[in-house]
Amino acid sequence: MKTVTRKMRRFASYADVPKTYRELCQLYLPRPIHDDAEDTETTEMMNALAVIPKLNADQRDYLDVLTELVDAYDKATPLRWPKIKGLDVLKHLMAEHNMNAADLSRILGASRNLGAMILRGDRNLTLAHVRKLAAHFKVSSELFI
Repeated sequence: MKTVTRKMRRFASYADVPKTYRELCQLYLPRPIHDDAEDTETTEMMNALAVIPKLNADQRDYLDVLTELVDAYDKATPLRWPKIKGLDVLKHLMAEHNMNAADLSRILGASRNLGAMILRGDRNLTLAHVRKLAAHFKVSSELFI
């Protein structure tokens, strides 16, 4: 049996929510999730039910099944973080703290030009720089490597 692939809608009111587990399954049949499209469909149905304040036992059971299916898919799907360079992290942190190249030089305890050279990519961060930046921003040194 195939999962219905139409766009889920929010229920206008509690009266619009099917009352039995069977009726809910006729609206959207829960099954193991294999791809992002099925995850999106199941999540939409789950979210539509999750905002209803008073669910009966069948509706709660149905919502629990959807939640377990989405959770199982999320746990089985590796999270893909984008590759971010240490220099990009540094630029972001500096922007968040309203810092400029001169401020960076002061943190590193080096010449006034070093901050600008690092930000332009002319110089790389050394291990000593990474340690000072991690301590200053209170983050892991791994962010800069």
